[in-house]
Amino acid sequence: MDRITDKMLDNLALRINKATGSPETAYTRQADGRLRANVGNYHVSHAYGGVCLHRMSNECGGVTCPLDQGHAPKRELWGRMQAFLAGLEAAKE
Repeated sequence: MDRITDKMLDNLALRINKATGSPETAYTRQADGRLRANVGNYHVSHAYGGVCLHRMSNECGGVTCPLDQGHAPKRELWGRMQAFLAGLEAAKE
């Protein structure tokens, strides 16, 4: 069994963003130098020794957890994200 890396999770989040037509980056720097959250972006959060898939829900940086799991081990998140992406791709067919 291969180790699940941060890069693998980030690439999977990018694939989810592309499948949903969501922004590929979590934040955009505005002309005045402030950051604005890109609503709809999926990204991986790291906290409490685990990882979680977050989705930006407002321009101030609020997030939701679309997989409704909280922070978990990388392998567990990997499996859930793979299933989520498979569901998105199946819905497009």
